[in-house]
Amino acid sequence: MVSFITLVGSLLAGGVKVGDKAPSFALKNVDGSIVQLSDFAKEKGIILIFTCNHCPYAKLYEDRIIALHKEYAPKGFPVVAINPNAPEIVPEDSYENMQRRAKEKGYPFPYLFDETQEVAQAYGATKTPHVFLLKNEGESFTVAYIGAIDDSPNDARKVRQKYLANAITALLEGKPVPIAETKAVGCSIKYRK
Repeated sequence: MVSFITLVGSLLAGGVKVGDKAPSFALKNVDGSIVQLSDFAKEKGIILIFTCNHCPYAKLYEDRIIALHKEYAPKGFPVVAINPNAPEIVPEDSYENMQRRAKEKGYPFPYLFDETQEVAQAYGATKTPHVFLLKNEGESFTVAYIGAIDDSPNDARKVRQKYLANAITALLEGKPVPIAETKAVGCSIKYRK
């Protein structure tokens, strides 16, 4: 779970910034298992994406997210997807519907339910999809990139800037991330009041 100090610090600061230590998490996966940030200690990093079932933007990005996992998981950067939406606000984003969606689409990555919304708040996630690229620093993960997957949410064929892929490539080459922050485009996360 997110530590109280980490959570309060992130909330006061409006979430994490590039270079910050990534807040830990322990959330339920669609297969019923609990997935923690520490489970990825042997990876070079994680493509952490806050997403959901109902959002049209999240749906437009599903196949691209699957493709990102297939391309970068073997290189040490797997996708971890987290649904932060309150199901009482958007019933389509319930845990049971997450299980159905993951099965329908054949998600090859964990799809976690942030039932308390604490993890999304700790990161400062505001949209679905909202990406936080984490780099493994040995003892912890740091945030290397925050924002959008690319510059064409509506049409994958019109992508000119692959922000996330470029950031991962830079990390794999030991170079600075060329564009470390972009504006996430998508539906607003359905936070409880």
